[in-house]
Amino acid sequence: MTAFAYIAAALAEIAGCFGFWAWLRLGKSVFWLAPAIASLCLFAYLLTLAPSEQAGRAFAAYGGVYIVASLAWLWLVEGTRPDRWDVAGGAICLVGAAVILWGPRTG
Repeated sequence: MTAFAYIAAALAEIAGCFGFWAWLRLGKSVFWLAPAIASLCLFAYLLTLAPSEQAGRAFAAYGGVYIVASLAWLWLVEGTRPDRWDVAGGAICLVGAAVILWGPRTG
């Protein structure tokens, strides 16, 4: 469930932010904002499905997934293949997210 929530949240956040990007930076119609806002609302909801009881920890772990999803967006939507440094950085972020999520906790 955690992986689904984070991946779905990342896609919703990126799509929502891209809607604003398209309107402001690419000259697309203002009508791009309605689905962008809906997507950002979906993102916020999906992030609440994370299993952590602490929002900050859930958000921090999500950050690693968001970075990798952004690199996938770069490649699949924008047509720019991530380079080895992008891939290495994304892998490091996923390891960090895993440590935050599943590291042993005391008390």
